[in-house]
Amino acid sequence: MKLESLQGKYVIAVSGGVDSVVLLNLLHNQSQTNPNLKLIVAHFDHGIRPDSHKDLELVRDYTHKYGLGFYFKEGHLGKKTSEQIARESRYDFLKTIVKKEQASGLITAHHQDDLIETTILNIIRGTGRKGLTSLSSSKELCRPLLKYPKSEIINYAKSHNLTWREDSTNNDLKYLRNYIRHKIVTKLDDKSRIKLISLIDNQTELNKAIDDQLSGILKANLKANKLPRLWLNSLDSSLTREILAAWLRQNEVREFNRLTIERLSSQLKTIRTGKAVDVINKWVIVSSTDNLALEHVER
Repeated sequence: MKLESLQGKYVIAVSGGVDSVVLLNLLHNQSQTNPNLKLIVAHFDHGIRPDSHKDLELVRDYTHKYGLGFYFKEGHLGKKTSEQIARESRYDFLKTIVKKEQASGLITAHHQDDLIETTILNIIRGTGRKGLTSLSSSKELCRPLLKYPKSEIINYAKSHNLTWREDSTNNDLKYLRNYIRHKIVTKLDDKSRIKLISLIDNQTELNKAIDDQLSGILKANLKANKLPRLWLNSLDSSLTREILAAWLRQNEVREFNRLTIERLSSQLKTIRTGKAVDVINKWVIVSSTDNLALEHVER
């Protein structure tokens, strides 16, 4: 396994599972011959499993062995915590470390199986075109293992005598992602995987073209980052939904779904001057006589 060469300071999320342990090993090896790569390890303990402290011990041992900087946080979330809350808590912590260290970005151990699982999961959830390509890699959020299947990662770990921890919650089929992982993805043969990956790649290119077009439309019509009400009401319903979603993403509001966009599209058509509608996570859209403004409020 060979990773693309990275330049800069990066925070790497290490859970102690086989994926992140392999990623840490590969990146550490790269850093030995690449003086421009600096790694900082971050570990988030969700507090969902009683034995999760052993994950922390394992990760700490690796960071000590590799001589890397290390941050960790205990979340104390509890057994009944949803997947979404666990994910949000983890990323909030990781983003804090990236900002504190003034790092170039965050590196996670998402691999090809995660890519397929997420695509299927988002199809079921009805998240639309963006859901098909929600796991991508960029300089700020780097996912260097996306082209490697889980089987290859496990083979690497075994051949290099790496030690990792198994998360027992990954086998709990009450979580939809786990059901997809164990009951659907495992049934895909190589030909089916190739077709699905090709579909995701094609959709990625199409999404980029659509997003570029939407960005141009917004740039031409926004006034001080406000949406003109008359213009928005003149659009076709499907284009209105795309414009609203693109506008939210431009303002770093991302934790919304299809139902949120459909609700906003309907409410903003008839909203009265001076009123506000909730978006998500303390974000609201406030109406004036001519425009719609996105604001963050404390409650």
